[in-house]
Amino acid sequence: MRAKTAVPEKSARARGILALIVVAVLLAAGAGVGLVVGDALGIRAQPAERMGGESRAVETVPASVPPPQITVVGAGGSERMRVAVDELDAALAGVETAGSATLTVVLVQPHVGAVDDEGYLLAGTPDALRIEAGEAGAARGIYDLAAAIRQGKDITAGIGTPVTSRLPFRMVDLGAVGVAADPAEWLPGTDYSHASKAFADVFLPEAPYIDEQALAAAYDDYDGYLRRVIADGYNAISFPGFVEFATFDEVDGVYADGDEHVAKALALREAFGPFWDRAEELGMKVFLRTDMLTLTSPLEAYLTDRFGTLDTTSPELWDVYAAGLDELYAAEPALDGVLIRIGEAGRVYDVAGWDYYSALAVTTPEAVRAMLTALTGQAEDSGREVIFRTWSVGVGAVGDMHTNAASYEAVLGGVDSPALIVSTKYTLGDFYSWLPLNDTLQQGEQRRIVEFQSRREFENNGAFPNDLGAEYAWALQELLASNDRIEGIWAWAQDGGPWRAGPMILYDKAGFWQLADLNSQLAVQLARDPDADPAEITEGWAREWFSDDPATVRAITDAMALSRTAIEQGLYIPPFAEQRVSAIGLEPPPMMWIFEWDILTGDSAVLDVIYTISRDRLDEAVQGGDVASDAVERMRALIEGTDPSTWRDAGLREAFLGSLDYEQDTLDLLGAYRATILHQAAWHDTLSADSYAAWQTARDAYTAQAAAHLAAYEGDVDHPAFNLTAAELGIERGDRDLAMAWMARVLLVLTAAWVLIGILSARTRLVRRPGAMAARATWVSSTRPWRAGESTLGMLRADHVLLVLVPGALLVATRAVQTSFLSWVHLAVTLGAWAVFVALLLVLFRGRWGWAVLATIGGVVVLRCALVLTALSFSGPGGYWFAFWTDPVRRSLYIAVAFALFVWLFVAVGWALAARIGARRATGAVLAAVGAGLAVPAAVIAVVGLERALTAWNDQMGLLPWGLSRILGITVYLDIPASTAWVAAGAGVVLTAIGLGLLFIGRRVPGRRDAVPSSGSA
Repeated sequence: MRAKTAVPEKSARARGILALIVVAVLLAAGAGVGLVVGDALGIRAQPAERMGGESRAVETVPASVPPPQITVVGAGGSERMRVAVDELDAALAGVETAGSATLTVVLVQPHVGAVDDEGYLLAGTPDALRIEAGEAGAARGIYDLAAAIRQGKDITAGIGTPVTSRLPFRMVDLGAVGVAADPAEWLPGTDYSHASKAFADVFLPEAPYIDEQALAAAYDDYDGYLRRVIADGYNAISFPGFVEFATFDEVDGVYADGDEHVAKALALREAFGPFWDRAEELGMKVFLRTDMLTLTSPLEAYLTDRFGTLDTTSPELWDVYAAGLDELYAAEPALDGVLIRIGEAGRVYDVAGWDYYSALAVTTPEAVRAMLTALTGQAEDSGREVIFRTWSVGVGAVGDMHTNAASYEAVLGGVDSPALIVSTKYTLGDFYSWLPLNDTLQQGEQRRIVEFQSRREFENNGAFPNDLGAEYAWALQELLASNDRIEGIWAWAQDGGPWRAGPMILYDKAGFWQLADLNSQLAVQLARDPDADPAEITEGWAREWFSDDPATVRAITDAMALSRTAIEQGLYIPPFAEQRVSAIGLEPPPMMWIFEWDILTGDSAVLDVIYTISRDRLDEAVQGGDVASDAVERMRALIEGTDPSTWRDAGLREAFLGSLDYEQDTLDLLGAYRATILHQAAWHDTLSADSYAAWQTARDAYTAQAAAHLAAYEGDVDHPAFNLTAAELGIERGDRDLAMAWMARVLLVLTAAWVLIGILSARTRLVRRPGAMAARATWVSSTRPWRAGESTLGMLRADHVLLVLVPGALLVATRAVQTSFLSWVHLAVTLGAWAVFVALLLVLFRGRWGWAVLATIGGVVVLRCALVLTALSFSGPGGYWFAFWTDPVRRSLYIAVAFALFVWLFVAVGWALAARIGARRATGAVLAAVGAGLAVPAAVIAVVGLERALTAWNDQMGLLPWGLSRILGITVYLDIPASTAWVAAGAGVVLTAIGLGLLFIGRRVPGRRDAVPSSGSA
């Protein structure tokens, strides 16, 4: 008898050893996957050196000095001088004067080779002033006198002192020119488009393409804007467009005869040529502002047909654009150059129904160099300039050249055309607070300009007081001390971010736009004199707009000196904001919990990482909200304490107070929310009862504050309520965590009981108990799949039912708990894949081997559910994801075991079937089932739309920022090709075909191995 049993026992032992080896290999592979996932997440943080500059108010505010009534002599007959004198007359008309004086303009030839042709000398006596300068300097001198009058300064204080501008190039955007202040467009608050829709009422869809009446109104709007910004000190303007104005008539084949794009271009040139001429007439340079690639449908078709693709490394492709510029400059000599951005493009900037769009196609250093070589060569030949922005978001040298010195050098090193100007934001990232100075501005051989933003898009779009003077001054001083190639600035008076998802603040048109105007004045005045006192500039701004009463001006400047504390503490969580964080190959901004631009986010990825980085300074992180709120209370008390009769305009006083009320309410809301999310994460981290209680208290405070905020500001286009949808979804998920944890614990106990019954039934008489045979079958089949066939022999109907019901119900319950019963998308996709996988196997194998397959699948499902339930049992799904995002060790261990069990499922099913049909056909059956399980859900997702499916899934799971799909698109942000679902479906079909081929080709004669071989005991 011993001789007969030795072979089976030896075979069983060998299979057991092989199984252990397979499991070890799978665990090792899973550990590798865990490392890959951790590396892909790449969540790291290191301290960042934030910018210097301390906001302060002026020490004393003197009384205004009444100017004399001035008569200008010798200004000449040029339009530039006439408009400057108009500004001086307007300034004098707004104040009380004392006495009279003459202002004689003496035009002299500027010094040959002078960098600053706006320099001038104010000479003479208080009653007989004299400006000595070239025309540009004389106009600037008159504007400076007008500004001094508006700001209550002594206009004679500068007699005898030459005035120069440190940075000769000072560009501004188009402001809100041509933009209709229509509250209906702002009311929904969900239009995150970056398209300004400037001149929308000027354009007509059909010939003659231009509404002349609307054009005339837009021209008046533009002329008034030019006068204002020139008076402030700007001397260049960026004007959106390029391809809209080009006919490409020097390039055969771009537009066919009769193509309406040509007629439109000519009509637009005729319409806007006078705009550019007017700027030149007043001494302003004009740069066409465009993305690259900028396209129309025929232009894209032409480039694709000619080059095969949009090959941006091809010099010949760029020759097409150079030809377009040649044509434009010849037709419109007032144009001074082109301003190019390559880093953003797509639907967020496109205008519906307008066949002019952009593509993110210049993505390599070779492409950038090819572009700049062609376009700067064209600029040199035509006497124009090319301004190239380093703003680029993505992977690789081009993707981070804005913030990475090495990447900047890799892209632009050696590109030194005299016609090239490189433009870069002064912040090491986007226009957020807490960021370091952008050190890429301290390198390079190219001419450089520095970008500033007046209406800070990420700091509620200029709706809150936000005096950036100290930071601007410090940044300019640091940059100029380290790079003598910096020659100018570009300040955005209006642009940046979404135009209609936020407060309706339009420069010189709507809302309390004067708050942002302060930063425009600061930028240009500090560009002219980086050593100027920012507090004095703020004082001048307060006198110009609000009051000439010293006490009122002092109150306003004191309030503005507090504005940065409110912003930096209230809109940011400092312990997180002062770190330079990396994730998924990108650098998340220092705000993040407010996801661009008004969305209070509720996703676990962001909030858990914020907590982890802030954990050691949790009290400080929470209390920052109180610090901000206290600052706003002090600001409001200062403004409220002013005498209303001292304000020039009672409406502006009310606007100031309304802005502070809005800020107070908003920061109180944010303070309550930050306490909620931080204490909630602390509970997931520590499982402390105190943390849980603090979370619940903060949550109740936030709920009350959110209701009050919505009641007060929903529907107010000047002070719009924040978008709280994502936060509410996060609150709802968090509220279920404890209940889900208890459900997971109960399910885990039941799962353990089922597994224990299976283990005991394999070796004891417990197998005779009802249901025990089903538990035994799942345990044996999942751990020794070669015995799956025999493990299901002799099962009763009740055992068959339990064999399917227990693992199936456990799988559904586990997935439901894992999603807090909130994600039907997750359940539909995962359970659908399981259902297709199992169904195909059951179609292929019926009877005893069908039960063997079910037992094997069910056994592994039980083990996988036990793993998930263990992770969920601590503090629910919130704790599960907290560990995933923040704990590399637990994440790696979990992924290793989960991956091993996932692959073991297919190995085990194949092993079970191999005993019946052989290894090759068993492999084919598993591959076919896996392919079908992949192909069917993937095809459904592809039909629905990948972006739409991911959006619904993420909304219900709350893993990534809710705003991603609303603003950029999840697929765009994560660089997931739109065809991914179809590719996955195709791969599934191919896998299924291969599997069926292995299964059925060369099929053996039935019956040869129908019997279950004896496996002995194992």
